[in-house]
Amino acid sequence: MIRTLRQIFRTGIVTELTPRTNDPKITIGEIKLEDSVKKRFQRSLTVREVDAGSCNGCELEIHAINNPVYNCERFGIHFTASPRFADVLLVTGPVTANMEIALRRTYDAVPSPKLVIVVGDCGCNGGIFGESYASLGGVDKVIPVDIYIPGCPPTPIDILNGFYKIFL
Repeated sequence: MIRTLRQIFRTGIVTELTPRTNDPKITIGEIKLEDSVKKRFQRSLTVREVDAGSCNGCELEIHAINNPVYNCERFGIHFTASPRFADVLLVTGPVTANMEIALRRTYDAVPSPKLVIVVGDCGCNGGIFGESYASLGGVDKVIPVDIYIPGCPPTPIDILNGFYKIFL
């Protein structure tokens, strides 16, 4: 134990600092997004994310909007594990035959008014998986969709801008 502590003190901090960006897409969009969330949803927007059969590329970008660089919490966007507390259902991937019933049940559990956002090309139109014996194609073939965020995978900024489309 002592040997490990000595090594830690000898090594010091080796992580990089968070890069500060002056990207106008982030700074302009964040002010509008934060104001819109506070006005329409009384300070918070709760999201339930469902993977309907994707390759997990879109999930990595969705997790990135929670990191210190994008920090969706500052806009009032929170993720929940229960669809009963969600305002928005965020779906990724083409709907596989095994996930069809689970996706419908999750959609039914979200209280009204329901908003559905689809992230990625696979969720929008089936993407590279298309329609087959195992894949039903896009999410709109199973549940109604309000907003599409295309890309393979879309960037975290595109995902945050997709959230902003709720308020337009």
